[in-house]
Amino acid sequence: MLTKHTCSNGVRIVVENIPHVRSVAIGVWIGTGSRNEDHENNGVSHFLEHMFFKGTKTKNAREIAEAFDSIGGQVNAFTSKEYTCYYAKVMDEHSTYALGVLADMFFHSIFDEDELKKEKNVVYEEIKMYEDAPDDIVHDVLSRATYGNHPLGYPILGTEDTLSTFNGDTLRNYMKETYTPDNVVVSVAGNIDEASFIKEIEELFGSYETGFSKREYVKPSFETGSIAKKKTTEQAHLCLGYDGLPIGDKDIYNLIVLNNVLGGSMSSRLFQDVREERGLAYSVYSYHSTYQDNGMLTIYGGTGSHQLDLLFDTIQKTLEKLKQDGITQKELVNSKEQIKGSLMLSLESTNSRMSRNGKNELLLGRHRSLDDILDRINSITEESVNSLAKKIFTDDFSVALISPNGELPKSLNN
Repeated sequence: MLTKHTCSNGVRIVVENIPHVRSVAIGVWIGTGSRNEDHENNGVSHFLEHMFFKGTKTKNAREIAEAFDSIGGQVNAFTSKEYTCYYAKVMDEHSTYALGVLADMFFHSIFDEDELKKEKNVVYEEIKMYEDAPDDIVHDVLSRATYGNHPLGYPILGTEDTLSTFNGDTLRNYMKETYTPDNVVVSVAGNIDEASFIKEIEELFGSYETGFSKREYVKPSFETGSIAKKKTTEQAHLCLGYDGLPIGDKDIYNLIVLNNVLGGSMSSRLFQDVREERGLAYSVYSYHSTYQDNGMLTIYGGTGSHQLDLLFDTIQKTLEKLKQDGITQKELVNSKEQIKGSLMLSLESTNSRMSRNGKNELLLGRHRSLDDILDRINSITEESVNSLAKKIFTDDFSVALISPNGELPKSLNN
């Protein structure tokens, strides 16, 4: 049973009581990420996330870490293109304490200049580590090829140049603009007393005021650009991007099935055609990214440079066959069962429930019941999936490549 409450200042609270577990997951969700940045402050959302762990008015960085270690809990955070989340998972008896520490980090982080300098070095190393992983960084390159100078094309980590300009005022000003009450959701799932815990959250989060968020999203155009980077690597790392669907689109469940059939599992078309039949790649898969007003379906494959042309052509043949012949009844049934199985298994995790509820409230403002979701999955047909495949897999796609010679597949130059 999900309980929703909106504080007088606009902060939203969603609580799901799960009495048969002994854990509680608490997440503070903020509707801001790299999409809310510009060229000058790119990376500030992610850096702010780091600095929340570096000291408050009452606790230093070590004491924040010990606050959760001492109760056997977990605390972490992440930043995405459109939202940031700070979360903790603890035993139910420590839920009030954990909530208090998260609130302390949220409201009383001091952004000490010495800690800022040290943490900048940490993020510099994070950027370098990411650059040393071409199978990761190629996805950022694809975002740039697809969205160009639009903020969705920015790297979440920012750059060393932008990071070097950040100071305490940078973070405080960004928080004032984006960490506004109307832009915050506190999501809780686990063994708690709903009424009393909502009251505790409201006492901590329900009275602060910083104005209203200035979010004004401009929908990006989907560019069919291509970017190839030459880098000393053992493999050529290829990403293809296709115009997808925004979050909440009526066809989103059709897309989940389509992606699952294409490259979401070991029995998928790409895995079977590229890896099992031809032995061209160890890693090949597809996934879909959804944003407020658009989305992108990405295909990734890594292979030796001498096999890049064959990899690209094989992927295109797989897509063409999928469009021409459509998915099979067996693929439809298996995919539906995989999706339902993943959904059911996620319900056993308080962290998964907290995340689902937090994202749904923040991005959609609504929550579908389990029966509604299952009905939507069961209603998917071969025709609805096949129609979507023809709509998405056109000749208009973006390309990103990182390889030893930086040369795109020959077929793209014809």
